[in-house]
Amino acid sequence: MSDSGSVSVELAGTGAVLFDMDGTLVDSDAAVERAWERWSAEYGVDPRTALAIAHGSPADRTIRRLLPALDDSAVATAAARQLALQYDDLSDVTATPGAHELLNALARLGLPWAVVTSADTRLAEARLGAAGIKAPVLVTVEDVSVGKPDPEGYLRAAALLGVPVARCLVVEDAEVGLRAGRAAGAMTAALKGLDGDLRLHDLAQLAHQLESTPTAP
Repeated sequence: MSDSGSVSVELAGTGAVLFDMDGTLVDSDAAVERAWERWSAEYGVDPRTALAIAHGSPADRTIRRLLPALDDSAVATAAARQLALQYDDLSDVTATPGAHELLNALARLGLPWAVVTSADTRLAEARLGAAGIKAPVLVTVEDVSVGKPDPEGYLRAAALLGVPVARCLVVEDAEVGLRAGRAAGAMTAALKGLDGDLRLHDLAQLAHQLESTPTAP
């Protein structure tokens, strides 16, 4: 993790925070895995292979890698089926540790925030709702022409918030999302032991760091 001096330098200019959803703000890992396991059984794919590459990526991108012989129409059908398996599976979906603490800190600091997710709008709203989170700005896979690791989603979120992307902090738990944040030109904060400008144990840590960082002039 960055030392306290570099943390202050990096966070002092933060004008907005852009969150991934699954695994970052919302603990939905078990539901995601159940859906990919069921989908894999239906499509004759090794579920371990699917789970190894699915996290953080749009369903259609993952399916193209798993089943490269499918045409565009078949990919769209397969992706729709994968999402359908997730819509009503919310029994164990909750906010991640520190999520509400961080969102409350952002409110106190007056920092705007958005969610940028590879889920579609129906699934994103269902999962955020299950976690007790209402995103002021939500950018889903339906709002972009290319999903992560392309930076389009994060660039769109920054534009919607009216904050230069270079002053945005992207918070992610998947390498594909961190690549998107870097490509957008944002600062990055990484969970789950991944590498970003900041490394986080959980979101409460980021809340404490933001609240203890002097505001940039």
